Amino acid sequence: MLPFKSLIQLDKSSATPVFVQLSNQLGQLIRAGTLASGQRLPGTRQLAELLQLNRQTIVAAYDEGLAQGWLESRSGSGTYVAAHFPDVKPQPLLPGQSETVTESPQDKPGYLFETNPLLVRPLLTYSAGLHLDDGFPDIRLAPMEELGRAYRSYFRWGNPQQHFGYADTKGHPLLREQLSVYLNETRGLRTKPDNILITRGSIMGLHLTCQTLLQAGDRVVTGETTWFGATMNIRKTGASILTVPVDQHGMDMDALAELCQKQRSVARPIRMVFVTPHHHYPTTVTLRADRRIRLLQLAEQYGFAVLEDDYDYDFHYLSRPILPLASADQRGMVVYVGSLTKSVAPAFRIGYVVAPTALINALAQLRRIIDRQGDPMLEFAIGQLFKTGDLRRHFRKSLRAYHARRDHFCDLLATELKEVVQFTKPDGGMAVWTTFDTVIDMDSLALQASREGLSLASGSIHNPPGQRLNGTRLGFASSTEDELEQGVAILKKVVEKFRYTDSR
Repeated sequence: MLPFKSLIQLDKSSATPVFVQLSNQLGQLIRAGTLASGQRLPGTRQLAELLQLNRQTIVAAYDEGLAQGWLESRSGSGTYVAAHFPDVKPQPLLPGQSETVTESPQDKPGYLFETNPLLVRPLLTYSAGLHLDDGFPDIRLAPMEELGRAYRSYFRWGNPQQHFGYADTKGHPLLREQLSVYLNETRGLRTKPDNILITRGSIMGLHLTCQTLLQAGDRVVTGETTWFGATMNIRKTGASILTVPVDQHGMDMDALAELCQKQRSVARPIRMVFVTPHHHYPTTVTLRADRRIRLLQLAEQYGFAVLEDDYDYDFHYLSRPILPLASADQRGMVVYVGSLTKSVAPAFRIGYVVAPTALINALAQLRRIIDRQGDPMLEFAIGQLFKTGDLRRHFRKSLRAYHARRDHFCDLLATELKEVVQFTKPDGGMAVWTTFDTVIDMDSLALQASREGLSLASGSIHNPPGQRLNGTRLGFASSTEDELEQGVAILKKVVEKFRYTDSR
């Protein structure tokens, strides 16, 4: 008989009942082949004596094994391992594998799969303490009380079946209606609710658009500097990325026109152009008006889609912001992607895609197989804040705060770090693109700043292939003026170490 006393290890202090532990371990012995198919188990009294348990515990464990199909009872004969299990043979060791070393199935699966290097990128998160981040909003300014009231109204309003059942894949009707009005008034768009798909942030909108419009072998154009979140989604479709220069006026349209002509001549036309015209990522420059017109003309001439990412339109500090490309689109060439996560808080995953109805319907069909619907409660609450005017008031309040912080931060850079940094005060947005003296290694700078209590990105992810920009985005919006002063003081301290080392 098998040494059940050593094979079975029970923990009477565990929250899992002893009979369940015993039944589970018998099942493990059967799966491992230790208990063979058709093998007779000890009687309940015998096993109870061996394990020093109450006989009723053994009875309950056997009953559980019978219910799970591991065991079978034969009248007048006893309890057996079910006869239908195949023979289990020990697996041979792989070359170089130790008999005593096994990898946990919780850590490594038993099957092969390939990880995609295209999906590896830094995970941007809020850090404790001081930070000059990528350009995050200050969550302390978010309209939490108003949002809480809107959430509560969701439970008091309408039909519970409608509220808590399946909803429209395109998003809550209230938010789509209110967002349509808001976009038409503030961005010069001409939308109806059917032109809008609500997503969980702009990254989901970019993913759905790329998966719908692109195929393997397609050509997509971006700036030489661009947002890695977009390039990851483009490459994941199998499309190839071609780049054109970006200067102080945005993407170079002459270079784009030349590239379009070249690709058409070799029968590989451009399928899409990805652009962030309002505040180019990462450098924050604005695409000049004449280049905007040229881009739309090229889209019509060569038949490519323009994927316009407008991630922080609501925060512009000089007069009225330049309207999006989508506002001047007369032929349905632009897919406009935006987000409210920068405007409220990143935890509130609300983004949107604006496009002709035919594309919105196709995006909604794709969205259904990965995310049946969004968050109706959150979407309703945000829609309510639009309807009551609370969200617009929040935008105005945040705009004033961020405007003051931008000015103060740029003054600090100009006075405290004027000998080692170069920047242009951005017209809008939440970050300043800052380039550093070439003696400063950006990765080391970020590491040493972190040791001093200041979190910032090294900027290396923004380097085009074969180039070293030696710059990074320094976010100012999420910090108060006092916090910005402390952060710049730490940055100055760390920078002086580099300059001192270089001078020696």
